[in-house]
Amino acid sequence: MKINLKKNLGLALCCWTLCTVPQFAQEQERPNVIVIITDDQGYGDLGITGNPHIQTPVIDQFARESVRFNNFYVSPVCAPTRSSLMTGRYSLRTGISDTYNGGAIMASNEVTIAEMLKKGGYTTGIFGKWHLGDNYPSRPSDQGFDESVIHLSGGMGQVGDITTFFKGDTSYFDPVLWHNNKKEAYEGYCTDIFTDQAIQFIENNKASPFFCYLSYNAPHTPLQVPDEYYKKYKKIDPESGFEDDDRPFPEMTEKDKEDARRVYAMVTNIDDNLGKLFKKLEELEIAENTLVVFMTDNGPGQRRYWAGMRGRKSQVYQGGVRVPFFVKYPAAFAQNKDVETMSAHIDILPTLAEVCKVELPQYRKIDGKSLLPLIQGKTVDWADRSLFFYWNRRYPEPYKNMAVRQSDYKLVGNTDYNAPIEEFELYNLKTDPYEQDNLILKDKTKAMQLKKKLEGLYNELVASENLVNQPRIIVGNEAENPIFLNRNDAGGQRGIWMQEEVYGSWRVSIEEGHYNIRMKFIKPLEAEGRLYLEANALVKQQANFKDNVDELELKNVYLPKMDCDLLAHYAIKGRHILPFWVEMEKVN
Repeated sequence: MKINLKKNLGLALCCWTLCTVPQFAQEQERPNVIVIITDDQGYGDLGITGNPHIQTPVIDQFARESVRFNNFYVSPVCAPTRSSLMTGRYSLRTGISDTYNGGAIMASNEVTIAEMLKKGGYTTGIFGKWHLGDNYPSRPSDQGFDESVIHLSGGMGQVGDITTFFKGDTSYFDPVLWHNNKKEAYEGYCTDIFTDQAIQFIENNKASPFFCYLSYNAPHTPLQVPDEYYKKYKKIDPESGFEDDDRPFPEMTEKDKEDARRVYAMVTNIDDNLGKLFKKLEELEIAENTLVVFMTDNGPGQRRYWAGMRGRKSQVYQGGVRVPFFVKYPAAFAQNKDVETMSAHIDILPTLAEVCKVELPQYRKIDGKSLLPLIQGKTVDWADRSLFFYWNRRYPEPYKNMAVRQSDYKLVGNTDYNAPIEEFELYNLKTDPYEQDNLILKDKTKAMQLKKKLEGLYNELVASENLVNQPRIIVGNEAENPIFLNRNDAGGQRGIWMQEEVYGSWRVSIEEGHYNIRMKFIKPLEAEGRLYLEANALVKQQANFKDNVDELELKNVYLPKMDCDLLAHYAIKGRHILPFWVEMEKVN
């Protein structure tokens, strides 16, 4: 018998390829990871969640091709959500208690997704919003990121973002950002810039596993958007189109409607940018082996379509804490699946650890659970699982804007620390997903069970070491010299923002040395006042005889090594004016 060696060799090679390559690829290749998070985009700000006005074809298609977690929760505001996402832990454990007031600095002893994946051989990058500390040792570069292009504090144009604040209504355009801790000028609109920088990072690292954290600041206020996008929504009525929808809908003022138009325009710009990103993954032939997450950080900041839910950003009702969460990994996950099990931001880190085959952070409590069994369709018993929600300015207060959910039931507290159970709210989210029917008087037994759970979680979390001894900014270290202390990280009087006459200080650890200290003020100062710097028992003061200046400097100030609350102010005619920022440069 004549044997065709060439033909049989081809068949053998074909068979070997078909039989072995998928298995080889699955074992050999860990996925690239892209986590996309938007800022203040509510559950209802997508076409796929029922909004008839907004144009989000890319995200909608992405969702249809993803595993969709339909009961996914975050914190009511952004910094707490981001710390939980990064660490798999409730934010209070990490030292994060607020969005400013000195409560948005994450302890450097926390282990982030970036650090976890970097230890496992990943290259890591962040593009957009960090909001977990602007100074050493809490910056992205200190917490595991190889590449970073970010704005400061909670948002561009906010008082903490010293390079964009004074741009006012144009802060989202042509901004000065922080590239690997150095100021750098960029041209264009912020969302376009962050996407382009992320794409460049992906192109540079396509040959090996990477983690890209694309953390948009849009559609957070100020609601600035390119005119070409605003024109798409300029004439719509965001309140229309819901006549046949019997779900609750918030009343909208004319300002609410205008805000909605701008938000929708900003989200459509995000959608176009994600289209560009996904196309690049296909062009680079890495889409199949890239795990992509899309989520938002909390509910909407303004009144508009909320998909019938109650509440918005900052509130513990569903509208403030339930967000879209879609995850797509073509090489391993189903591409059109719904998961109804309750899940949350704290679950992302343990999920990535399991999928990427890296070790979980050790010697700390991880509050989250891996979502991989749910994605794979396995039966899990999470009936006893509970989720804790809170937010107040500076620190949590029982029982003000605080909630716990377990199974179908949710207990909400918007009352005093010693209030009787009758002043709480109890909802069955299975039968009442819009939180309209308070069952507190009908089922006090269930309410008391949940209150005990709430108290246990609260008492445990407020005793966390990183909250009791909150992180300090390190001044004088060679890793960051000079250092800028901004308003976002100033503690003291509650609600420090743009006020001039307000008490504030920075929690710092100073390294011994001589410093040049420069202070910037929001408005020009009158002459014949005195500039003060206070650190523990040490006080330095200097007279100012110049009129109409907004910067003053103390030169060659000796400071010993110490931990302190650093106070700075300009005193004049009985007034005490807090600086906009304080720059400290160690000179020897």
